Amino acid sequence: MSTHNEHVSGRRRPGRSPRTYRFLAAALTLSAAVATSLAPAPQQAVAKDKTVLTVAVAQSVDSLSPFLASRLVSTSIHRLTYEYLTNYDPKDAHVIPGLATKWESSPDKLTWTYTIRSNSKWSDGKQVTAEDAAWTFNKMMSDEGAATANGSFVTNFEKVTAPSATKLVIELKKPQATMTALDVPIVPKHVWESVKDFSKFNNDKSFPIVGDGPFVLTDYKPDSYVRLKPNKSFWRGAPKFDELVFRYYKDQDAAVAALRKGEVSFVAGSPSLTPAQAASLKGDKNIHVNEGPGRRFYAIATNPGAQAKDGSKFGDGDPSLLDARVRHALFMAVDRKAVIDKVFQGHAVEGKGYIPPRFSTYFWQPAAGQELAYDPAAAGRLLDQAGYKKNADGKRVGKNGKPLNYRVLCHATDPNDKAVGKYLQEWWGKLGIGVTLNCLDNVTDPWLAGTYDLAFDGWSVNPDPDFVLSIHTCGALPATPKDTGATDNFICDKKYDDLYARQLAEYDPAKRADLVKQLESRLYDLGYMNVMAYPNAVEAYRTDQIKSITTMPSAAGNIYGQDGYWSWWSAVPANSGDSSGDSTSTGVIIGIVAGVVVLVGLAVVFAMRRRATAEDRE
Repeated sequence: MSTHNEHVSGRRRPGRSPRTYRFLAAALTLSAAVATSLAPAPQQAVAKDKTVLTVAVAQSVDSLSPFLASRLVSTSIHRLTYEYLTNYDPKDAHVIPGLATKWESSPDKLTWTYTIRSNSKWSDGKQVTAEDAAWTFNKMMSDEGAATANGSFVTNFEKVTAPSATKLVIELKKPQATMTALDVPIVPKHVWESVKDFSKFNNDKSFPIVGDGPFVLTDYKPDSYVRLKPNKSFWRGAPKFDELVFRYYKDQDAAVAALRKGEVSFVAGSPSLTPAQAASLKGDKNIHVNEGPGRRFYAIATNPGAQAKDGSKFGDGDPSLLDARVRHALFMAVDRKAVIDKVFQGHAVEGKGYIPPRFSTYFWQPAAGQELAYDPAAAGRLLDQAGYKKNADGKRVGKNGKPLNYRVLCHATDPNDKAVGKYLQEWWGKLGIGVTLNCLDNVTDPWLAGTYDLAFDGWSVNPDPDFVLSIHTCGALPATPKDTGATDNFICDKKYDDLYARQLAEYDPAKRADLVKQLESRLYDLGYMNVMAYPNAVEAYRTDQIKSITTMPSAAGNIYGQDGYWSWWSAVPANSGDSSGDSTSTGVIIGIVAGVVVLVGLAVVFAMRRRATAEDRE
């Protein structure tokens, strides 16, 4: 689906968005405490001296429930309002303490014990305890509705208990290498235990919303804005802006114009600024354009035949796409270099495997004989072999005798989709295949219903790739056609599932990385997903509103959609006397000051990269 998805966990599938994952450390000693100074600050006068940081986003919120949300904008907001057990260092994305100050595993790696910090409170004043975390995980384990967004994290959990207020114990069915990468927002039990139907509760009727993150969500208007205020009791320190606002712009040019006028402080784009928009802003006074390697991928996904766990088939994807030769032919007729040069104008890297090069540990490229290289002539021969030959009018004819004409789902708010779509009409038209672009504000509904042939897809990848790998497993399918699963586009392949299970249980970093690359190779060979590009993160902010702000990675990275809350939490208003940072970015200084954590797991230090897809679903 698309961006973040405009899909999920950070995915840009037609409506989801990314989630973040962490790496374990074999016999690794971790510690806990972070002192930071960062700063972005925009000014918008509501009260004379009130500083407001307004972020223009090109995606609307799908749900304010962390049990349901999959779009990047939604999951990003949840990172600001709820703590996770662990977090990622903004400098290099290694795992650091979050709600948990330390953790350790049993020798057989089947029992994990987390120490929950005692200095964290919910925004209503109540103490955050291990019972809140145990309740959150148990609810996801027992309620299918509560497992909608993040259920893949708990499928291997046997039992979760809270022996004391500061002790959380998770027992596993088998070893799991992502136990320091559980990207699950922990919610307050005393608030959420009254919810009756988690599949329908969107958490958008009563404000302020109780949380324990750096911000408190105070107001929300669908398809318009989300307002947040600093959590003055946040254990890491309160944010420096008086208010944080995410404002939705359907028209990206309008968002850029609002930045020029000073009506917004920051523009992320959809999910990035176009080359023309970025170029037009670079000469403007008081505007800084930030660009860094993205953590998203930009792809075309095919409908493999929508299905549910109960075996039911649904949707109306073109049956010709069930033939791998047809899928491969389509992708061999896509000129990735042209996409990079003409659409992204060099602000992206040519697509290869499923995980972007920013995450060098898991980055994979097809072998020479395996690559579906640009070769229109070979693509035509493959279609002939598959039985889809041209008629007298030069049109490829399906088994039903009708010319092939594919519907391609496209995000109406993403100019890249429209631009690439025109090239697809040209490239596939030369093969004798028709292309109808279906550009919608909301691509999620047809995506989940399986009423499409192909779609622009993308996800924001986390430091630990488990989540974006899990969305292609059979277990991610919806229970029935009426339900919503965690699947990206209904892929279900036994060989892929076997490899996924093996990587999840592998604690050796090198062996796990090899298994992840095998997963990428299998996904590539299946041909359901064609990664065209890894777009750079291109965004801009006003330096007369934001004095300093943290990128992730701190050396050269993204601001919006981070694996953590560093950017908005550390942002410094331009009129602030705070001297931390310059107008480009200020790094978060993390000091090891307490608690040694013995981690029986992966020792993982990997280079970061920002997944380049539209919220990949943005």
